[in-house]
Amino acid sequence: MSITTEEELAGMKAISEVCAITLKKMREAAVPGITTKELDELGNKILESYGARSAPYLTYKFPGYTCISLNGEVAHGIPGEKVIQSGDLINIDVSAEMNGFWADNGCSFVIGEDIHGHQKLVDASKAILKKAISQIKGGVKIADIGLLIETEAKKAGYTVIKNLTGHGVGRSLHEEPHEIANYRDRFNITRFKKNSTVAIETFISTASTIAETQSDGWTLIGNKGGFVAQHEHTILVTGGEPVILTANNSVWD
Repeated sequence: MSITTEEELAGMKAISEVCAITLKKMREAAVPGITTKELDELGNKILESYGARSAPYLTYKFPGYTCISLNGEVAHGIPGEKVIQSGDLINIDVSAEMNGFWADNGCSFVIGEDIHGHQKLVDASKAILKKAISQIKGGVKIADIGLLIETEAKKAGYTVIKNLTGHGVGRSLHEEPHEIANYRDRFNITRFKKNSTVAIETFISTASTIAETQSDGWTLIGNKGGFVAQHEHTILVTGGEPVILTANNSVWD
């Protein structure tokens, strides 16, 4: 959305902070032995305590309040009876609505000891997101940020998922610009607009380039297997350094 008043900015700051706090608390609660459903229910309780509502459920009737993806799942994992174990690669994506404003953030991390060697991928995703966001300001081509993400991924020995993207956010979960890709889309000639709010996210992969929907209609798995790390912030685009509205989510801790 385009921020035109102080009230709109306050609304975006408030829901972004709620999403950030919820993600951080869910991350802290993600320990070996807890199920993804228990983790999801905790997330919903936190959102409700602030008067916020789950965006995936509101928008798509997603069968959960948050998206929790484990190991080979790329995104949109359905919370259930899966028990989280030490060494798992987990992604938690929290988006929500409050008072007519919407925000989105996500984080991949390793549970307990990194016995399967996922931390390198996680660290690359975090670093790439930080570099990409640092380059965003009004007038910058969206395709140039995609090129930066893809180039940095290749330098680190990884690929990117090309059919999952960042997006505009604010008055709904997904709005213009609808696709902020992780690669240079030469057909996308749009630019970031000053005073707009967008969700910037990385999808850094060890093998796959496309995420394919599974038989449950939600869960996404890479077309060539492997693992994917995703990190996401909602930001306010300015004429200079962007304002990271979900800064308190611990994504870069």
